[in-house]
Amino acid sequence: MSVIQPVLDRIDQNLDQSLERLFALLRIKSISTDPVFKADVREAAEWLVADLKTIGFEASVRDTTGHPMVVAHHEGPSPEAPHLLFYGHYDVQPVDPLELWHDDPFDPAVKELSPGRKVITGRGSSDDKGQLMLFVEACRAWKQVHGALPARITLLFEGEEESGSPSLKPFLKAHAAELKADFALVCDTGMWDAETPAISTGLRGLVGEEIVVKAADRDLHSGEFGGAAANPIRILAKVLADIHDEDGKVTIPGFYDGVEDTPSQILESWNGLGETAESFLGQVGLSIPSGEKGRSVLELTWARPTAEFNGIIGGYTGKGFKTVIASEASAKVSFRLVQKQNPDAVRAAFRDFVKARIPADCSVEFHPHGGSPAIQLSYDSPFLAKAKDALSDEWQKPAVMIAMGGSIPVVGDFQTFLGMESLLVGFGLSDDRIHSPNEKYELTSFHKGQRSWARILEALTR
Repeated sequence: MSVIQPVLDRIDQNLDQSLERLFALLRIKSISTDPVFKADVREAAEWLVADLKTIGFEASVRDTTGHPMVVAHHEGPSPEAPHLLFYGHYDVQPVDPLELWHDDPFDPAVKELSPGRKVITGRGSSDDKGQLMLFVEACRAWKQVHGALPARITLLFEGEEESGSPSLKPFLKAHAAELKADFALVCDTGMWDAETPAISTGLRGLVGEEIVVKAADRDLHSGEFGGAAANPIRILAKVLADIHDEDGKVTIPGFYDGVEDTPSQILESWNGLGETAESFLGQVGLSIPSGEKGRSVLELTWARPTAEFNGIIGGYTGKGFKTVIASEASAKVSFRLVQKQNPDAVRAAFRDFVKARIPADCSVEFHPHGGSPAIQLSYDSPFLAKAKDALSDEWQKPAVMIAMGGSIPVVGDFQTFLGMESLLVGFGLSDDRIHSPNEKYELTSFHKGQRSWARILEALTR
């Protein structure tokens, strides 16, 4: 008899009880960004510790300068067994506007949206309490069936992810020796669609910059000084226009240093997902890609770097009209990075690019707004292949390797402070309404997600 089959059977038998446990956690109002709920956030941490102890974890609430972390350890079957670090977060987003919820956001339930399709409702059901409990339930079933876990496992559950993770980096630095494992498992991601599991292999990095172009020492009358005095809005517009060429490529020297072509087999698999420019952009009322020509929308958003303008301010912007030449103009610019691009090098190159376009009698100031490198998992990683096979076995459909246009900072922190790569597997769907009213989580995701993590554990520890 296989090692995994009785574990899967136990997960099936435990489904009702696992739902009850999730509901108990969902009822706790662990909103991290609002000080009013500070005691609730701690209550959620304490609930998790108590539950983990019933499985045999050595679990504890760890205080930080903000909300607490939950750290738990469980020994493996032998000293040679792999050591895995699993990360999730137990805090949730605020529920405002409350009047848009169909039901009490902290009174979870199972509802049937359509024949055969049931969902779990409530704040945190998908992001991220439902997701982290999948792994906990997989461990519970393993322990009940085999009396042990197949690997040495450390759990790290954060209480501040939804409020910027201010305590995470100091905590990782202070506890690096305790938390370092062979690699990390991160659950805060999703599937490609309701039937297709996915592994996220890439996360774009980020550089944020605000530039302020200054010219005259005061706002000027455009009739008196127009044509003679430098106009910072015009200067700024020219700078921004120069950043892209006619083919959508970024023209900043050295910008593409460290950018490699995505392997052809990966591009083929992305093309096979059926996403088109019309289907991707149509949902926001657009149809024509604006990035580098000759690339698909998935490659543009998953594997190519960008330069985007997020805000421009200058001159008179109130009602009516004012004939003025502003004394200064500013813009907020963000760069999404991929692969081996260096955030510091990109920032420096951008500043040099701007300075070269500022007239001698004008000046420019720069205000940085964060920077982080991209994360790229090796496509030939052995544990990536094992996880892919495990997911495909459970869902009876080949798992796809996707990327994410945004960032999950903890993945970079694990790499920086713990020297670990991360495997990103999640079971959320794009319509789960995370951060919005009426958040939900598919019951199928909750059930098969537990089975998937059990299969992944078995695959990674063969």
